[in-house]
Amino acid sequence: MKTNHFLLGLLSSCCLFFFAACSENNSGPDEARLQIRLTDAPNPDVKEVWVDIRDIQINYGDSSKWSSLPHIYPGTYDLLKLTDGKDTLLADATIPSGKLSQLRLILGDNNYLIMADGSKQMLTTPSAQQSGLKVQVHSDLTGGVLYRLILDFDAAKSIVEAGNSGKFLLKPVIRVLSFVPSGGIVEGFVAPDSVNTTIYALLGTDTIASTYTDSGRYMFRDIPQGNYSFHYYPSLDTFKTATLDVPVTLGQTTKVDTLHLELKP
Repeated sequence: MKTNHFLLGLLSSCCLFFFAACSENNSGPDEARLQIRLTDAPNPDVKEVWVDIRDIQINYGDSSKWSSLPHIYPGTYDLLKLTDGKDTLLADATIPSGKLSQLRLILGDNNYLIMADGSKQMLTTPSAQQSGLKVQVHSDLTGGVLYRLILDFDAAKSIVEAGNSGKFLLKPVIRVLSFVPSGGIVEGFVAPDSVNTTIYALLGTDTIASTYTDSGRYMFRDIPQGNYSFHYYPSLDTFKTATLDVPVTLGQTTKVDTLHLELKP
């Protein structure tokens, strides 16, 4: 198998979406979380476009040092099933914080087209691109934040017929549409810390996320930006419930003043 088959090749309309409005981000203070999703736009002349994704690699600035992302989902994907807003998760990785320089995909050998007439055409990669097509990112990653990266893959321009040979070349055309944090972080403390307390984060009338205290401390990771109402429910019915207004800003950490639970009369 060719290990470096053109890499970022078919991140077709590659909506690398790192989204988790209500999901937990388990990265530490010096780590960020990156999710990669794959999507595409249809091509009327092609029925199926199958790409064999083996690896996803990142680079922090040293062109000779590429690192494979952990927790990727290698496999062969039909890009044309990923249309009309559909996507598929390629990676959900925790990586070191810092300035992410470049990203690339590594493909295997099993890349092919199913044409409108049902025939199968293998995709070959020009030798100049077998070492990988690099995508420039150059973005700072902050620890504890989940990021959403969107890459746009132009399938029509990336699949080229090789003259009159009847063969097709895979020459990926890809661009970064956006790379932004997908939410904010909230940290707080409830006293007395001996009372376990459940906290609900409401945006309007919708409950976006919930958590509970651990020795008084609590944290929400990666919740959407907005003005929230936090509702506190102590486990002991001798204490009153409480409510606080909490603003959440994209990509930032909000520290809430300590909430002191009050005893019921």
